[in-house]
Amino acid sequence: MSRRVAAALLAMAVSVLPACGRAPAETRLRQQVEAMQDAVSQRDPRGFMQGVAADFQGNGGMDRDALHNLLRVQVLANASIGVVSGPLDVQVSGDTARVRFQAALTGGSGRFVPDRAQAYEIDSGWREEDGEWRVYYAKWEAKL
Repeated sequence: MSRRVAAALLAMAVSVLPACGRAPAETRLRQQVEAMQDAVSQRDPRGFMQGVAADFQGNGGMDRDALHNLLRVQVLANASIGVVSGPLDVQVSGDTARVRFQAALTGGSGRFVPDRAQAYEIDSGWREEDGEWRVYYAKWEAKL
């Protein structure tokens, strides 16, 4: 009887193991995008930059350092920063992905109504580095 119980417990343990594995690539990518958006809203440029690849390229040849400086300036200029994004269009292909979405960014003194707002259409390229998704290129276009 104890062998049957042991065999049943072993079978249950083996069946549960796949559920304990890593989340699917798309899920982890969506979580990374959300974490980066949260970092902006929390006025945390360093947290945002954890998701940016060392060789990042953006609009007008913007590199990683220039992006970091842009975020710092926005944090200094705005007591409150808001990010609201639309649905993400995620296309994963192996260890690279493309994410397209629209986002509205707000900034201001922190009072009830933001002083500034701008909507953007964003197209970004991502790759998995050491098990983490990082953006290596982004293009954005103002929509308002």
